[in-house]
Amino acid sequence: MTIHDNHQRRRLGIWLSVCCVMIFCMVVLGGVTRLTQSGLSMVEWSPIMGVIPPLSAEQWEATFEKYQQFPEYQHINKDMDMDGFKRIFWVEYTHRILGRLIGFVFLVPFLLFLLTRKIDRGLLPKLVFLFVLGALQGLLGWYMVKSGLVNEPHVSQYRLTAHLILAVFIYVFMLWVILDLFTDHRLPLIDRPVAGLKVYGVLVTGAIALMIISGGFVAGTKAGFVFNTFPTMNGQWVPDGVWALTPGWRNLFENVVTVQFTHRSVAAVLCILIPVFCLAVLRRGGGGRVQAGALLLLLMLVMQVGLGIVTLLYRVPVLLGAAHQAGALLLISASVFTTHALFRASRSAKHHGMRLSDSMA
Repeated sequence: MTIHDNHQRRRLGIWLSVCCVMIFCMVVLGGVTRLTQSGLSMVEWSPIMGVIPPLSAEQWEATFEKYQQFPEYQHINKDMDMDGFKRIFWVEYTHRILGRLIGFVFLVPFLLFLLTRKIDRGLLPKLVFLFVLGALQGLLGWYMVKSGLVNEPHVSQYRLTAHLILAVFIYVFMLWVILDLFTDHRLPLIDRPVAGLKVYGVLVTGAIALMIISGGFVAGTKAGFVFNTFPTMNGQWVPDGVWALTPGWRNLFENVVTVQFTHRSVAAVLCILIPVFCLAVLRRGGGGRVQAGALLLLLMLVMQVGLGIVTLLYRVPVLLGAAHQAGALLLISASVFTTHALFRASRSAKHHGMRLSDSMA
């Protein structure tokens, strides 16, 4: 690989890194939007004209009147004044504007790189895939909001979690591409035993994703506002009513008792799975990036579990809730980093083996 190729890959990596950080902020801001109950304040979806907020007193009155026609105001916020409406409006407006800004920051450089032929054939399908996913995320976001603009002033937990899953998938996929761009040109020689842990790394990353999904249902059902004790749930390890709904599968997604119990259970599994994984990586050696990733993953686990406990005990204040959501992204980022390093190790081992065979021949 030439110096020019390395330089170009770094430019692409920096561009995608900016997008990735913005997506990180978008997910955290989405959590703030949920915690402040701001998501239903904008009752219209205008992808183009929606970038212009109300600018005059008359426009604010008209926007507030539209909000007053929907169930959230009529059933929950009937005593809300204009100042209160503006507070929730600006949170949701910022969330939507950031989404549009991410699209702009991704699309414009992408077109420039494409027109100047700076994107190789292997990378192009991945970037197109990311763009399509981003467009679908915008549509899914509005589909989610619409669920709270009908009879019940609550966003569907199914749509909210789907929106979160897609956001996290976009973030993880983009992070993997970024790591490829920054590390593909150097193949450190790492022992095969460490490279063999890559399947375990995928398992850990999947388990963290499952925890995030269960957290989406906690947010969607507001299950974090019940059983605000630890380590038991109001004195019980398995609370009453955990299987109260029929058919049984509904409990996993609609019963606040089961939803919180599931989230705690997945977190408990991670408290075993991640340390065992990291210990295996550290014991087998394997070079700086792999071991650094394992240590970072352990650190993020401790931080996230601590944040989760404190957030629960204090009944999910906005600041702690947002920090807990950010912690989940940092945890899966550390897992992706470690797993990616293991995949690089596997490729390095094969590459080294091929070179050794060629030299012996």
